[in-house]
Amino acid sequence: MTVDCGARLGGYCGGAAVSFMVGGGDEAGARLVETTRVALERAIAQAVPGNRLGDVSSAVEETARNAGYGIADGSGGHGIGTEMHEDPPVPNTGRRGRGMRLREGLTIAIEPLVTESGRDATVTLDDGCSVATRDGSRAAHFEHSIAITGDGPVVLTAL
Repeated sequence: MTVDCGARLGGYCGGAAVSFMVGGGDEAGARLVETTRVALERAIAQAVPGNRLGDVSSAVEETARNAGYGIADGSGGHGIGTEMHEDPPVPNTGRRGRGMRLREGLTIAIEPLVTESGRDATVTLDDGCSVATRDGSRAAHFEHSIAITGDGPVVLTAL
């Protein structure tokens, strides 16, 4: 189960998501959820001035692929500020050292969406918003809104 929420406060937006097992789940599902959470954590660690968007993206991709998982096609985060979805896009796949240079003051949402089967293909459901794996396998999703500061990344949506 994934809960994905957004909010606007004082003219600024924030978004967060968490996946969890319902009814105890199973070991494979718990591993998928934990791997996705770790992918987010590793991506956040890369969100420092001077790094590039590819450093953030590759942290997600490397964590998922090294565990044998896929990355949902086209999934990723985005800039976030006075609007929920702003530039720059923050893809879940990428190469280190590539892309826009991160600068102090930039705010982004990082959103790993990892598929259990290792396949990347997805389909958008009839509501026009929800996404499922094309092969019916499980997926997990986490999100935090991050401010890039000279003192390191600040998670704006932390509890």
